[in-house]
Amino acid sequence: MLNYIWAVLIFIGVVYGALTGHMPDVTNGALDSAKSAVELCITMLGVMSLWTGLMEIATRSGIIETFTRKIIPLMRWLFPDVPAEHEAMSHMSTNMIANFLGLGWAATPAGLLAMKSLAELNTKNSESASNAMCAFLVINISSIQLIPVNIIAYRSQYGSVNPASIIGPAIIATTVSTVAGVIFCRIAQRHRHSKNGGAA
Repeated sequence: MLNYIWAVLIFIGVVYGALTGHMPDVTNGALDSAKSAVELCITMLGVMSLWTGLMEIATRSGIIETFTRKIIPLMRWLFPDVPAEHEAMSHMSTNMIANFLGLGWAATPAGLLAMKSLAELNTKNSESASNAMCAFLVINISSIQLIPVNIIAYRSQYGSVNPASIIGPAIIATTVSTVAGVIFCRIAQRHRHSKNGGAA
């Protein structure tokens, strides 16, 4: 559907440019945008390589494992249906830590492994997502971010005087979204438990 929307918008832009005599502007705009897209991809590739590499170093040095142990009480509260020793807990912790540091690229593999592990635990009703799967998805999407690396890179690429000035507002916004997500998940879990007569 999105492809159709973009195709219609491009068609309208070209037709409008032709009818109003602005075809040179349309052509120049397309070329400038293509150049900007390539430059942005190169910038983001460098940022991604840097932070993913740092995440790998943190993992191999045991830093992520230490952080994981520190947040186990929080993880047990957020995901009471997941055994503390299960690998899903480790994957979810890694994902949340990476998201907290703004490392969305590094968080994705851990998130996929976490969902796979949670699906293996969801033996009672494999046709629908479990409470833990829903809660993890919501928290993963909202995720508190200490350093919004992507946005900082975008702002730097497009000439922002102070790209890192977004850090404060981003922390506030993502904190609010995460708290709202957690509250929603807890309410939804209680409703689901009551609807199923107390069954998990």
